[in-house]
Amino acid sequence: MRVLALILSLASAAAAEPQFTDVFRSGENGYASVRIPSVVVTGGGTVLAFAEGREQPSDQAENDIVLRRSRDAGATWGPLQVVAADGAHSLNNPTAVVERESGRVFLMFQRIPSHLKERSVETAVGFEGPDVYRNLLVWSDDEGATWTPPLDVTRTTKRPTGATTIASGPGIGIQLTRGPHAGRLIIPFNEGPYWKWQNFAVFSDDRGRTWQCGANVPGALLPDPKLGERSQINEVQMAELSDGSVRMNSRPFAGANVRKTAVSRDGGATWSTVEDVPELKDPSCMAGLLRYSFDDAGGRGRLLFSGPDGADRTTGTISLSTDDGATWPVRKILWPGSFAYSGLTRLPDGTIGCLFETDAYGRIVFARISPEWLAAPAGR
Repeated sequence: MRVLALILSLASAAAAEPQFTDVFRSGENGYASVRIPSVVVTGGGTVLAFAEGREQPSDQAENDIVLRRSRDAGATWGPLQVVAADGAHSLNNPTAVVERESGRVFLMFQRIPSHLKERSVETAVGFEGPDVYRNLLVWSDDEGATWTPPLDVTRTTKRPTGATTIASGPGIGIQLTRGPHAGRLIIPFNEGPYWKWQNFAVFSDDRGRTWQCGANVPGALLPDPKLGERSQINEVQMAELSDGSVRMNSRPFAGANVRKTAVSRDGGATWSTVEDVPELKDPSCMAGLLRYSFDDAGGRGRLLFSGPDGADRTTGTISLSTDDGATWPVRKILWPGSFAYSGLTRLPDGTIGCLFETDAYGRIVFARISPEWLAAPAGR
């Protein structure tokens, strides 16, 4: 009854249908492909949509990090901006977070040398040399209009041994608001080797001046007859819970075709063991996770999830949890067709924003979704 009451408290008699606007199109602005969305709202209310602008339609293809901005809650978008470029080298996995006090927008991404791919056996561990993945950070103090040159933060955010590939998100980071680690900035990460991925948090306790990495989430690896062992986790998002804890939600690569989760009680430093999320099916695809609101009266809060609910990357669905992600009782189809990577944000008026890939990666679209639509029964 309590869950039903919470759901109905969001609903209204007339729930407006979601509104959709194209943000990026592959083949435009000199990019054969535009993929990997990240979306945040600045302190001033500007919506920032990031992606990889790719020279060719492949994951490591001389990618630039590109941006479009909206000053009217995603109804219209300004011209494409190049946030970072590095010649033939590939810049990947944009993951943005807004620091509340200063309003500074941070964006973390990785530099992959031009001669390497994610599967390359030549990829080296450590911090130096031509075969090393590097972790880069830029920031903006003017609503995304201009950006700093990239700062190399590899030494404090990558393990000196063991880790080959590293990848932030992709998607968004978070800033904690409650508990002993309130104010902490967190960027979700995975690290290789390929097929042996681990999830962890990179975090800052001084509003982005310095960064460090926490422990890997335990229980990632499962027995595999061909590989010996294989990871069940990979691309990941994180959200704050009502007590200041952090829940991670990861793409599956082994085990059941459902999302994987774990919880940190110390701000992302350590984690519980990986578990399945049976209610959230996943064909193995990056997905969005967002803390939408806290329910102070009941002590639990609302999380939102966006991802494909079909056997493949189709049937884009928004799911709602009213108990900090323990269960997911509400699910609505947002986009019945092609639906791949996605990200979520909350607009200043409480509208839900979802930035997602569609048309077999041909477009990245921004959806504006009323909470009332999500809460209304299907068919209304």
